[in-house]
Amino acid sequence: MNTTTPATYPTNTDRLLQKYAWNWQGQQLWVVYETAGEGTPVLLLPAFSTVSSRSEMAGIANLLAPHFQTVTLDWPGFGESDRPPLEYKPAIYQQFLADFVKTVFKTPVAVVAAGHSAGYVMGLANQQPELFSHIVLTAPTWRGPLPTMTGKQEDWFSIIRETVRSPILGDLLYSLNTAPPFLSYMYQSHVFTDPKILTSDFIDKKWQITQKPGGKFAPVAFVTGALDPIQTNSEFLSLFNTISLPIMIVIGEQCPPKSKQEMENLAQLPNIQTRRLNGSLGMHEEFPEEIAAEILPFLQN
Repeated sequence: MNTTTPATYPTNTDRLLQKYAWNWQGQQLWVVYETAGEGTPVLLLPAFSTVSSRSEMAGIANLLAPHFQTVTLDWPGFGESDRPPLEYKPAIYQQFLADFVKTVFKTPVAVVAAGHSAGYVMGLANQQPELFSHIVLTAPTWRGPLPTMTGKQEDWFSIIRETVRSPILGDLLYSLNTAPPFLSYMYQSHVFTDPKILTSDFIDKKWQITQKPGGKFAPVAFVTGALDPIQTNSEFLSLFNTISLPIMIVIGEQCPPKSKQEMENLAQLPNIQTRRLNGSLGMHEEFPEEIAAEILPFLQN
């Protein structure tokens, strides 16, 4: 049975930190989430990445909290949620999102999803549209980094995945790919647009996220495409064709060319509201004020 209970560690008066007990094939995982504000709920979903954390949605959440009750979470296998050595795959996140939304929210909820979360939100919206009231997708993507680089799934992705999952060599490879200089490089190449934000303190906080026990298992699944909920761009577009819910996408003008083109393909659909702002794949964290200013009227309509 999935339950939600208050966390046992300290909280402040503005945000209530909670844990959601979720079961996957007989194994219980504790998923960390927090709420702020009052009123109609808005669920904020961080992007999947090696440093995925609900903290990246904090800026938007703080700006929406005076108008809504905001709920931000750490996906299973990421952030402060449990990170068991599962074989992470789309079915886990598809089931988790459906269970969480149906358990925590008693009325249709608006959702703001960043990056790779888009495919999971749209998949659930196609299956159970009554769960949502509004959908906002910031820099929406559907492919992990390696498939995006090559344009397709490759057999050697699974070899990389299994190697990183191994105890010794895998730990070494994971440590190299989460070292602060590498994280800084990745942020500068396709996540943030302003390198001045990438202070040593900022990068250290991101590095700390990667060091949680079991931290490597879900991230390597994402990087190698094992968490891609769909396999083609046409399949991604089809998720939007039959949805009557209000949908807005926010495109980052500095997003990598392949990803941006796929976002622009979405913008051509007749039922999509589109906003274009400064930012790249991490625009939800880098430019929360600009994004909140665009999506607040949409969510209030």
